[in-house]
Amino acid sequence: MEEYTISKSDRFVGKEIVLKGWMYNKRSSGKIAFLQLRDGSGFIQGVVEKSGVSEETWNAAEELTIESSVEVKGIVKAEPRSPSGFELQVIELKVINIAPEFPIGKKEHGPEFLFENRDLYLRSKTPWAVLRIRDQVFRSITNFFHEQGFVRFDTPVLQPTSAEDTSQLFEIDYYESKMYLTQSGQLYLEAGIMGLGKAYDFGPVFRAEKSKTRNHLSEFWMMDAEMAYHDQQKNEDVQEALVKRILKDALENCKEELKILERDTSVIERAVNEKFIRIKHYDAKKLLEEKGFKVDYNDDMTTEEEIEIGNHFGIPVFIEDYPFAIKAFYMKKYTDERNIDRAINADLIAPEEAREIIGGSQREDSYDKLLTELKARNYNVEDYQWYLNIRKYGSVEHSGFGIGLERTVRWISGVHHIRETIPFPRTTVLTKP
Repeated sequence: MEEYTISKSDRFVGKEIVLKGWMYNKRSSGKIAFLQLRDGSGFIQGVVEKSGVSEETWNAAEELTIESSVEVKGIVKAEPRSPSGFELQVIELKVINIAPEFPIGKKEHGPEFLFENRDLYLRSKTPWAVLRIRDQVFRSITNFFHEQGFVRFDTPVLQPTSAEDTSQLFEIDYYESKMYLTQSGQLYLEAGIMGLGKAYDFGPVFRAEKSKTRNHLSEFWMMDAEMAYHDQQKNEDVQEALVKRILKDALENCKEELKILERDTSVIERAVNEKFIRIKHYDAKKLLEEKGFKVDYNDDMTTEEEIEIGNHFGIPVFIEDYPFAIKAFYMKKYTDERNIDRAINADLIAPEEAREIIGGSQREDSYDKLLTELKARNYNVEDYQWYLNIRKYGSVEHSGFGIGLERTVRWISGVHHIRETIPFPRTTVLTKP
């Protein structure tokens, strides 16, 4: 027999069910009580009529406080006026636990208070909706890669070297030697694809940036993917297909969550249906200059520039071929017609101020060129000898990318701050609970 949950109410109309959950709000007139109930899968109103239930059930309904846990027997009814489309006519009510006064009650609280009490705030509708979207994004990514023939390849969280910026590493004492919390699994994935062809990892990464902006977390989740025999254009094709899949799944499977968040999905729908823009870094800077921005053609895109590019096109934009000097050592490079060394790479910029959600590049596949670059940047070559070996034995053209889970969830959900997209955010100031 199928177990009832609120999310399955459409399958149980007219039937007697048992709901195990919590009461998050209540109003009563003395003859009828309206209980706002949740069970983790959704929300429904339970109606208790004093004349239609036992004295014990009525007294239990009157006794209930916010966040008390209950077991409710009732009949599911279709109710067009209800936000969920259904209502529960209560027959019997059993109190599991009476909660004391809930710290997060009906009154308004500031964001700092809510994040200091994140363990309790997670019960509210907004985090419920955002974290369910997060779960859907995770499943979409995983399903996409398995369908495309990738192998999950778990890379170490503890790493002896830097994959990106050494100034952003969290250093730890590891049996009296230095190790670092991972910034990315990319370098290890490159070793993996020489045996597996296409591989991805998905897990927490760490950046020791002392940034307090709404775009940064110290601990977040990243999916990295690598592909043998893929150049950068094929790499971008895979990224575009992945993002479209994520957005399509969210629109189809998170209707209730997006409704709770009052999310206008028109831009997301456009991104599903239209081809993403591909523009060179130089041309993007030129466009911005024509719009009145004071730009530096040899520098990264600023926050304001990324937002403007996203607003200008209204769909995701691949900004390609950044100046090599500002990019990572492992990227393949070329010299353009202006005699500027450029990385063969792209950042995917999402509209609606979501900014960069993916960074990727074609990797340098020449042993000699990679060795030269490591020396030019004063890296300890011995630390990267294993990485150089990937190019020594059967090197091939390959590329890859990383997508930030929280940044993607923030775009889809439309929430303002990235800390809202992870269950327990870690920043320079948020260390509890």
